[in-house]
Amino acid sequence: MGNGGAKFKFLSFSGKFRVLHLTWLAFFVSFLVWFNHAPLLLVIQEQLALNDQQVKTLLILNVALTIPARILVGMLVDSYGPRLIYSILLLITGGLCFFFSLATSFEALALARFLLGFAGAGFVIGIRMISEWFPARQLGLAEGIYKGLGNIGSAMAAVSLPVLALWFGGDDGWRYATGITGIIAIVYAGIYYIGVRDTPAGSTYFKPNKSGGLEVTSKLDFVLYLLINIPMYGALALLAWKVEQLELISFNVLLGIWAALVLLYLFQCRKIYSVNTDVFQGAVNRLQRYKFKQVMILSLAYAATFGSELAVVSMLPMFFKTTFAVPVALAGVLGACFAAVDMASCPSGGWISDRFGRKRSLAVLLAGAALGFALLSTITSEWPIAIAVAAMMGSSFFLGSAAGCVFAMVPLIRRSLTGQIAGIVGAYGNIGAVMFLTVFSFVETSTFFMVIGATIAVAAAAAMLLDEPADTMIEVLPDGTVQSVAMH
Repeated sequence: MGNGGAKFKFLSFSGKFRVLHLTWLAFFVSFLVWFNHAPLLLVIQEQLALNDQQVKTLLILNVALTIPARILVGMLVDSYGPRLIYSILLLITGGLCFFFSLATSFEALALARFLLGFAGAGFVIGIRMISEWFPARQLGLAEGIYKGLGNIGSAMAAVSLPVLALWFGGDDGWRYATGITGIIAIVYAGIYYIGVRDTPAGSTYFKPNKSGGLEVTSKLDFVLYLLINIPMYGALALLAWKVEQLELISFNVLLGIWAALVLLYLFQCRKIYSVNTDVFQGAVNRLQRYKFKQVMILSLAYAATFGSELAVVSMLPMFFKTTFAVPVALAGVLGACFAAVDMASCPSGGWISDRFGRKRSLAVLLAGAALGFALLSTITSEWPIAIAVAAMMGSSFFLGSAAGCVFAMVPLIRRSLTGQIAGIVGAYGNIGAVMFLTVFSFVETSTFFMVIGATIAVAAAAAMLLDEPADTMIEVLPDGTVQSVAMH
């Protein structure tokens, strides 16, 4: 798992730290591209005469493809390595930025935004890359830094792109600004490909024995694997329903999409069975087994943490504006504080996990986040605004730290399947966001916060059922050789 002494030299730019910095920058660029439309939406709406429903549809489409893309990219990264797959993803999404920037109709914008949801899958690739280079005792901190710093890409888009658009000026300012993000992605694809390797010198890059689905090691795990995929299709079905509610597709088209999703799920079940026929032909060697419950519990925890984070970030400015009657600009700043805390909390959660144990750290931090949201649900206009902001930032710290803990554990389940496992867990972050935002559209804000708190509390209870990662991991090479990987 890469060599490395006890010291974590963040400011170093050699060896594994070079790989860490180049990889979080790749994630940063992919998020910059993914959210390059958000700060320019009002200008785009005005330029292309879009109605409010069409703008809402663009926001929905931007996250729709990310759910299946994270699963697909997870498979590709396990088979072909993170260096190649990250470079290709940045190249493709860079090209799609040009497609978006040249769009002259709502239909072209919608297709470009849907396809650019693929950029959100970049996160999964770096999880595997970092796990190849850092020892387990530093893995949580390294993955937390990767996630925390990479997430700033969306904030950088919000700050820089409106300035760029104004600098270019004219009706096409937004086109130049979004096009520049495409150039950045394409240039960085080359930098990343040249600058990193998949593993340290002398290390083996373990690949799955079969492609097309996650390998499981028992009949029960096979059933659980089939079940865990259902919410992914449910989230896509829900997104399609939202588009139909905006009257942009007919009910018959919606039924067609739903039928296609059912057929796709059945096709995936067949593929999963073909990958896992071994578990029906006899028991898998005890040494090679891993427990799929680990994947399920971490998926639930990530849906509760990152899912609620995405949902809350989108509604907090309006919450502060309506509750405390503050100006729009100040409400935006107060809402942004929630996301800003994530930059520090993800590495903190990873470090806590490295230091105090994976299972216990995750359970405690989830419990803290659940209590935080229970507190947020009691906020009224009578509260001093400073106390409300402090409660919100405290909740955000527990939430981001718990998310950091999740990805401190993901690479310690099965090395050769890390990309696919990260893909499933990462997809559940988006599923959680879809679920929470749907709940938000039906209930009061206080109820919304209570639903989040209750979901996180369930995840905290489930975390107690996790197994602490073992000191060694068994991998089987393509020639059948069994190799023990030390996890220290």
